Amino acid sequence: MGEPKGESSDKDEKPEHRVCLIDFAIGKYEVTQSQWEDIMGFNPSSFAKSGSKYPVENVSWKDVQVFILKLNQKTGKNYRLPTEAEWEYAARSGGKNEKYAGISDRKQLRKYAWFNENSGHKTHIVGTRKPNGLGIYDLIGNVSEWLSDWYEEDFFSKSPVNNPLGPPNGQKRVIRGGSWSYPAGWMRVWSRDYGLPDHRNNNVGFRLAE
Repeated sequence: MGEPKGESSDKDEKPEHRVCLIDFAIGKYEVTQSQWEDIMGFNPSSFAKSGSKYPVENVSWKDVQVFILKLNQKTGKNYRLPTEAEWEYAARSGGKNEKYAGISDRKQLRKYAWFNENSGHKTHIVGTRKPNGLGIYDLIGNVSEWLSDWYEEDFFSKSPVNNPLGPPNGQKRVIRGGSWSYPAGWMRVWSRDYGLPDHRNNNVGFRLAE
């Protein structure tokens, strides 16, 4: 997990370190506008298309917690946001040495992600780019994704090996994956971003874990 040696990345993406995770499930797709609307009764998205398979966006971390609470009450499941370690493990096709969630070849990136070179400055229906090695779509590009962890710049330097959950507290939550508006550099699987828990943006959504 983290930036491999020889790459030139932001200091919060260093050092590369080993993590060990217990089994978990993660969504094949980003949560869509229709799924959000079914649970919440409205569509908050800036690129709103009622009943659509476009990813929901313009939702804060706190909004997502309300959605998950209502979803779990309705289904009897225990859905949640992925941890940062789970997300990167999944993005790397199961912990492989990949740069772009399925590939490392920059020339192939357009086939795997919607980003600023090919998105047309908007979101797209989930699952319309190629999946990574685990068959998961849009882990990079389309919309960035809220994760469960608090953000801390130097956390990778002191992260525990087993099932890291992030810092115990903080002011901002981790966001991963880059989006339709981001350049190729942000499509790297180790790139980190963050936002205040009540922050909303038309390039940030989420996927579920269990």
